[in-house]
Amino acid sequence: MEALLASTFTVAIAEIGDKTQLLALILAARFKNKTAIILGIFLSTLANHFAAAWLGQWAINWIDPVTARYLVAGSFFAIALWVLVPDKVDAEESRFYSMGPFLATFILFFIAEMGDKTQIATVVLSAKYDALAMVVMGTTLGMMIANVPVVIAGHFSAEKLPMQWIHRGCAVLFALLGVATLMF
Repeated sequence: MEALLASTFTVAIAEIGDKTQLLALILAARFKNKTAIILGIFLSTLANHFAAAWLGQWAINWIDPVTARYLVAGSFFAIALWVLVPDKVDAEESRFYSMGPFLATFILFFIAEMGDKTQIATVVLSAKYDALAMVVMGTTLGMMIANVPVVIAGHFSAEKLPMQWIHRGCAVLFALLGVATLMF
């Protein structure tokens, strides 16, 4: 249960102001079918984060436990610094828009999530908790918690949120995860 809760909370906070959340805003403004967008986000995140969590589980088995602990803690500290840099997404026309709201969302989200903070966090969380299903469920739930309200209220802008404080809070959260990894 700890893996599920930590993954959900961590990714939901990290996703605020992230490029995929900005992409959700763009897609919501572009397409009227919000259900198709939400389903595209869900399935894309599920596939992407399953692969990331599997990679985390696989990689951690090749490293001795002491080294793994330091690598996971160091990764949390690196992500803490990374979240302090705000993301931007290009709002230009995409060739995927002609595929409709579901496929456009699925493809664009999957591509945007590659190498993203939340994907890297999924790899690290999976390595830390050794609970693939709980981490995937938690990170996917975290993405949905952060993105569904943006899609539903398409006119809502992330610019109205105190982004600097959100990024700082998220950095503190990842740093605390790093400290907890070293201590336990």
